[in-house]
Amino acid sequence: MLRKKIYSVHRILSLVIAIPLLLWAASGFMHPLMTNIKPKISSQVLQPVAIDQSRITLSLDEALLKNDISQIHSFRFVHIDSNWFYQVQLDPDSVPLYISTQSGEKLASGDELYAQYLAVQFLNGQCSYAFTNKKDNRKDSSINDEKHDCCEAAKSCVSQTISKTKIKKIELLKSFNDEYKYVNRLLPVYKVSFDRSDGIRVYVQTTGDRFSYAVDNKRAMFDKIFSLFHNWSWLDAIGNYKYLAMAFILTLTMLTTILGIYIFFITKTKKNNGNGLLKARKNHRWTAIVVSLFTLMFAFSGAFHAFEKIKKDDRYSFIASSKIDAKRLSLNLPRLEGLLQKKIYNVNVIQLNGNDYWQVYAKSFYDTAHSAGNSKKGGWSDMLEVFYVNVSDSALLHDGELKYAKHLALLFSKNDSSQINSAVKILKFEGEYGFVNKRLPVWKVGFKNNYNERYYVETGTGRLSVRIDDNDLYEGYSFAFLHKHHFMDFSGKLARDISTMFWAMGIVVMIILGLVLWMRRKRM
Repeated sequence: MLRKKIYSVHRILSLVIAIPLLLWAASGFMHPLMTNIKPKISSQVLQPVAIDQSRITLSLDEALLKNDISQIHSFRFVHIDSNWFYQVQLDPDSVPLYISTQSGEKLASGDELYAQYLAVQFLNGQCSYAFTNKKDNRKDSSINDEKHDCCEAAKSCVSQTISKTKIKKIELLKSFNDEYKYVNRLLPVYKVSFDRSDGIRVYVQTTGDRFSYAVDNKRAMFDKIFSLFHNWSWLDAIGNYKYLAMAFILTLTMLTTILGIYIFFITKTKKNNGNGLLKARKNHRWTAIVVSLFTLMFAFSGAFHAFEKIKKDDRYSFIASSKIDAKRLSLNLPRLEGLLQKKIYNVNVIQLNGNDYWQVYAKSFYDTAHSAGNSKKGGWSDMLEVFYVNVSDSALLHDGELKYAKHLALLFSKNDSSQINSAVKILKFEGEYGFVNKRLPVWKVGFKNNYNERYYVETGTGRLSVRIDDNDLYEGYSFAFLHKHHFMDFSGKLARDISTMFWAMGIVVMIILGLVLWMRRKRM
């Protein structure tokens, strides 16, 4: 009697979960293929360019005061071709202003122009000026020509670029959408659409010269299918209830699988002797037991992941906001270069313990000379050192990066400095700080309390990348090892992808054979 009830429950639950599980498994089989179907772009990282100081005839404070700007949140140097600008943010969420370092004029629609300039370089390759830093020999771009208008020159450069590369549309995104999903993390970004047969779209963030995402029509189609079948985007309207529904179905999947394993071991395989029903039962029985472990792995890690999705992600609200008086920002690059004895690539200004500091990105003149034309993939973390120089007295702050990282972590966590037990700079994605977090370099600042919480902070922007504690590790490792088969990392990505696809297809076959068995029973 008990055995009959177990059979009945197993059969009913199997029918309930069959279609959702089939769609999950089929789309899971497709996912490794998707990761290899990417639009072709030249690079995801632009090599840093040393500031061309010959192009700077107006100091930062002069440029700001000329534009009636009394306070700023941050600034840095950017260039469009050989034309240099102060990229200024008045507050953390404002669209940057672009002020010419030569004339002090604002570049109209500067952020849009710069986004297009960046997108083309990510797509087609960094322009030669960026690597050689040679002066533009064109008559209309001569720095000795007092009539030279770098704003008009920048517009002309981007206009010609748009014409050659056929940019058809640019949009500023301040929230995630169906194409630019939460997994991309970075906001705000510009979506730059190109008029090409593949319909490629490149997403860039102007405040850090970052590439975020690229998608063409083929990849968009795969993403749409995966989103519908695997992430249940068709239920987005119900918010967190979607994740509860997914977790519920996956919990039923685990229960169904456990009942199936129990049935396998309390019964014996009968010879079919030409009986279609017995043959179908045997096929389903053996396929199910073979894939049962991986069914449990996928279901458990998927349910755990779905529950974690319910938690609110508030990382975007953590930023060191500052208001720095423009009249104090008398930036003297030759003096800074002489102090550091290094070539300067960029400068920002930050506040630390009530003092203003120049945050200087630089590297030695020797390294500068020997890395010209370097095309290796990497970020500023591979090439540049960061120094902190007091704005008031030009005193160099010892271990400035470390101190600022700790300052940010304490600001975001509200912890006491006595709770800090570690601080280390992270230069690559690995372990608990995976590629999904997008930002590099960051500092990992660990605390003794709150389950050994760790704050990963980005000193370059004063933002929180992610907060992780020991409890988060369980879900993270569960999803990585049980769902995405990172236990196969020792043999490489290809082997991991093959493992994922093989067992996902095994689940598909098991479900189909189960449905065949059910239909044969119904006919009898």
